[in-house]
Amino acid sequence: MQRRTFLRAAVGAGGAAALAQLGTGNTAAAAVDQSSVTPAGPTGGVVGVATGDARRTIRVRSLGALQTAIDDARPGDRIELVNGRYTTEAPLGIVGKAGELGAPITVAAQEVGRAEITGPSGFAVDNSSYVVLEGFRLTHASTLRAPSNSHHIRFSRNHIELPADAGNHWLNIDGNDCEVDYNTFTNRFNLGVWVSISGPSDGIAQRTWIHHNYFLNHQFDGSNGGEPIRLGLSHKQSYSAFAVVEFNLFEKADGDPEAVSVKSRDNVIQYNTIVDSDGSIVLRHGHRNRVEGNLMLGGRSGIRFYGKDHVIVNNLVAHSTGSGLVIGSGNIEEDTDSTGNEQVDRVLMAFNTLVGNAVSITGESQRPLGPRDSVVANNIVVGSGPQLVTMPQGDEGFLWEGNILHGAPPGDIPGTGGLEVDPRLVEDRHGIFRIGPDSPAVNAAVGSYPTVTLDLDLRARSGIKDVGADEYTTTPGPLRRPLTSADVGPYAAPHQGATS
Repeated sequence: MQRRTFLRAAVGAGGAAALAQLGTGNTAAAAVDQSSVTPAGPTGGVVGVATGDARRTIRVRSLGALQTAIDDARPGDRIELVNGRYTTEAPLGIVGKAGELGAPITVAAQEVGRAEITGPSGFAVDNSSYVVLEGFRLTHASTLRAPSNSHHIRFSRNHIELPADAGNHWLNIDGNDCEVDYNTFTNRFNLGVWVSISGPSDGIAQRTWIHHNYFLNHQFDGSNGGEPIRLGLSHKQSYSAFAVVEFNLFEKADGDPEAVSVKSRDNVIQYNTIVDSDGSIVLRHGHRNRVEGNLMLGGRSGIRFYGKDHVIVNNLVAHSTGSGLVIGSGNIEEDTDSTGNEQVDRVLMAFNTLVGNAVSITGESQRPLGPRDSVVANNIVVGSGPQLVTMPQGDEGFLWEGNILHGAPPGDIPGTGGLEVDPRLVEDRHGIFRIGPDSPAVNAAVGSYPTVTLDLDLRARSGIKDVGADEYTTTPGPLRRPLTSADVGPYAAPHQGATS
């Protein structure tokens, strides 16, 4: 096989995904005008219909009336189920319904979290597009799906707590251009995934956007199969999904060692917060994924990866009981569909901050193919123990440069690969480590790395970059903090992240 040269300046952003564009369901229709409310008919179902600008809000108070309103819905309609607890006898079908860009069909709770759907069945989407399911408390036994014959389906501001059988995934995304935002997924105690992105048999769902969700308390005690998010499958690893997973909070995500399990190509995993969780970010299969700006605090591990051409930058991993960064070993060199671990090749690991982890940077030795032709540059690594870097299978073709190492012997890193000096990190009240004006990391980065344009706080890097995830600046402005339950889930105000 012809060897390939890793070019520092040519590292691509990888996985620059287009975001789904659905329109905002909760502002798509006019509020109900109480003066126009019609008395309930013989079935006790329809409460009222309000119109405005060719859009309608239809409020109903029974599942039968809800189904009728869905069947009759047209683009721009907002159908609201009056607050209450409703037990299903059959699926609530959203079948053959086509909203429009900017005028989706929205099926919503009257008030967020105050209309509960329970019983054996829930919503069933089929052959539909531009549909929003919003604001429900979903506790029914059946699972949810955006099938491959549907597209632009949005699940927004729902509380999802399903008593599904072991092995059934709560939300299955098989259609293109779907959005999963501001939901809470909580309290699962058996085998299964919270959000599974798959697709038709001959492909994978495209351009899924998962943001501002709260993944709380998965306590399945098995060793595999309890991921909050699984992005692809082993046999789909050669497909590009172009998904974006951002601004989500994972807490007590202990159902699997992988909180975000990536098994496809060209995805972006950015600006998420993972706290007090066994799960980590794992690039299990696929190429060209970008992992940027994530805050990983006090869990079991940080970031682990296999495959080729990934970009891993601007992440903070602090006080984990395991490894801050795991550079995987492989048992196959190139693959398309097996469950084997692909050899690491041409990966950029730069401008990350690893602090106080039980192990800082480590390779693996359980498989025969060690990593090669990759870059580890301009990271701050502060830790303890026998050594900071452990590479049991070597680092063929690696470029190590510009790293700052402190607190323990460097270990398996060439002498030219870093500077042993105290970076003088300052921990803020939220547990975020940044550099100060007297840090030797200021203006100390080696190489230009043009694909790294921002820092941990989403501020622009300029001039000679600083080492680590944080770029020091005297310009006032908001600083990121870890996401909390107030920033995500059904009741959070819409915004991009959390700042202080």
